[in-house]
Amino acid sequence: MGCHNLVLLFCSAWCIFAVCTAQLQSSQTQVLLQVKKHLEHPKQLESWKDRWADFCSKSSSQQVNVTCQDNFVTELSIVGDNSAKIRKFNGFPTPNQTLSESFSIDSFVATLARLNGLRVLRLVSLGIWGPLPDKIHRLSGLEHLDLSSNFLYGSIPPKISAMVNLQILRLDDNFLNSSMPDWFNSLTNLSILSLRGNELNGPFPSSILSIATITDIDMSRNRMSGRLPDLSNLNNLKQLDLGENGLNSVLPKMPKGLERAFLSKNSFSGEIPKHFGKLQMLQQLDISFNTLTGTTPAELFSLPNISCLNLGSNMLSGSLLDHLHCGSELRFVDVSHNRLIGGLPSCLSSESENRVVKVEGNCLSGNLQHQHAISYCTVVPMKRNQNHYQPSIGILVSIIVGILVITVILALGFLVICRRYCPRGISEQHLLHKTVQDSSTAGFSELLSNAKVVSQASKLGEQDLPVCRTYSFEELKEATNNFDKSTFLGENFYGQLYRGKLGNGIQVAIRVLPLSRKYSIRNFKLRLDLLAKLRDPHLVALLGHCIDGVAGGNNDTSVFLVYEYVPNGTFQSYLSGNNSGKVFNWSERLAVLISVAKAVHFLHTGMIPGFFNNRLKTNNILLNEHWMAKLSDYGLSIISEEPDKCGVKGESQSPISWQMKRLEDDVYSFGFILLEALVGPSVSAKRESILLNAMASFNSEDGWKQFVDPIVQATCSRESLLRVISITNKCISPESMSRPSMEDVLWNLQYASQVQGTVDGDQRQ
Repeated sequence: MGCHNLVLLFCSAWCIFAVCTAQLQSSQTQVLLQVKKHLEHPKQLESWKDRWADFCSKSSSQQVNVTCQDNFVTELSIVGDNSAKIRKFNGFPTPNQTLSESFSIDSFVATLARLNGLRVLRLVSLGIWGPLPDKIHRLSGLEHLDLSSNFLYGSIPPKISAMVNLQILRLDDNFLNSSMPDWFNSLTNLSILSLRGNELNGPFPSSILSIATITDIDMSRNRMSGRLPDLSNLNNLKQLDLGENGLNSVLPKMPKGLERAFLSKNSFSGEIPKHFGKLQMLQQLDISFNTLTGTTPAELFSLPNISCLNLGSNMLSGSLLDHLHCGSELRFVDVSHNRLIGGLPSCLSSESENRVVKVEGNCLSGNLQHQHAISYCTVVPMKRNQNHYQPSIGILVSIIVGILVITVILALGFLVICRRYCPRGISEQHLLHKTVQDSSTAGFSELLSNAKVVSQASKLGEQDLPVCRTYSFEELKEATNNFDKSTFLGENFYGQLYRGKLGNGIQVAIRVLPLSRKYSIRNFKLRLDLLAKLRDPHLVALLGHCIDGVAGGNNDTSVFLVYEYVPNGTFQSYLSGNNSGKVFNWSERLAVLISVAKAVHFLHTGMIPGFFNNRLKTNNILLNEHWMAKLSDYGLSIISEEPDKCGVKGESQSPISWQMKRLEDDVYSFGFILLEALVGPSVSAKRESILLNAMASFNSEDGWKQFVDPIVQATCSRESLLRVISITNKCISPESMSRPSMEDVLWNLQYASQVQGTVDGDQRQ
């Protein structure tokens, strides 16, 4: 009997164990096996063989860890091998880098959401690609989310703000490329926020200032811009890394408990705040590669915990105190490439033990290498002998006020005289015409005089690029190594093109063209100023110009136009197969065409008057590091020697018809860009001869198949392709009145892209 009871007890215990195990297998184990399948069976998960595996008792490693509690998975950590970050990612799967095209991040996140007890999720370097879906918020119990070193793009889902238990959020080294979100104040328990190495833009999110628990902020290597706010209320903040962005304010106040601050490679200006010398907990400070001015606070060197102090590559001036005291923990100091003068304090001398000190590129005295002459660092004193000049301040103010009053009176008088005696419409904008005005350009000055519209349009095209400025010929020679042959990129109708690197490290393309004899220097500068107003994301930005240089041996004055450098070559080279790095499918070709259409539409309507004769060709379409198209060599007809082309013969020469002819010229040229994207450069180059045969075939049922590029045919939907063929037909119509506007062209291309996107989405499901 006792033996029988013992058997029953054993059976009962086994049943209880079996039920518990079955519960884990049926709910959690099955999800883990599906996760393995989604991740396409990485070698790190080889031991996850079947549903009978005991995931929870497996020993954890640096690559895989599963932690369980009460038959629920509470931690899932998988670190893969795809840690090598590629520079460019176009949103499509990349062999040996991302998961395959069949991977669906939407389905993957839906599977993860079934691990409803999960508190820690780390999926790093696994090739996960796609936009992070909103349903990530279903993992509402997460305290730690780390999806670093994958291929996530788009925006950070706003619904993450509902994950109020989050303490750590890491999305480092992805391709997130939207505006920096500003809803972080909803994450009231957040302690670590790391978004390093993405392409997030916009200002620093002020919502972070409301998170009392935050200890670590890392937003380095993004594209943030604007002002950095006062951070002194973040009492628990220990580490701040905002390096390699575009922040351009003065340095704000920092919290007293800050231990590490990395703010290098931005555009911070002004002086180093005095209160930085009172940050007693500070261990590392890097504010190098900014535009900071003024003297260096001596207190920084003597902070009790400071070990690394990098102030290099700024514009700091003055001398360092002879009796400067260095803290006992200070091991690295960089004050190189500033404008420091005087002697080097003893605590920074090379004789100091266990301390690396970099001082080159200043004007320091003593036996130091790589120093500039004192004239390089001499700044005209503005406040010297202040007491001596103080009595004359009142006189100086009176003189300035008097001059301003006289200037205003003279200006008003001049305006009255001009209005009375000068013909209406004659202004500085009149300089845009030849000395002798002709009827074909009579309306140009009147349109340009509407400064309000021009101003509004220029704001529409603002980008994160420096303002256009004048460069010296010496700067351009230095940027191109005296226009060395190795920097030569090519030549076209407008002139030669060189690649250069400015003193601030920015890569540029420099177009060299002869100064047109039609215009005076003043007239030419006015035209360049007008060209510089054109700023749009899909235009290669004009960063500056130089008309002071002399090129060649004939002493002819040349004009140097400095543009942003666009690294990935021309659209034509990819269509023709001359560039083996990438093949553009139909969706990608549509994206390029839409970008160029937006650029041309901006040229036609974004400014008054518009820019119409832009010599549109596929070799003027450049691709940046993200494969976004930018139009180059636009608007140069207003400064070149190219004779005006009247367009269709027999039309009147009124200002309206003058504009319309040029507008239609661009539409006609854009039609051949469309044609080249459809059939390839070799066929499109035949131009007029192909119109009679190919376009006639396009109109027949399936006749387009014998001409359209096989890559297009293999990757397009029929409706999307036929829409583009239709608008191409209209653009290259021999009858100018039959051609559509650029707005119509853009609408049709966007419609074709939407149709294609729907088909692509259905195929991925």
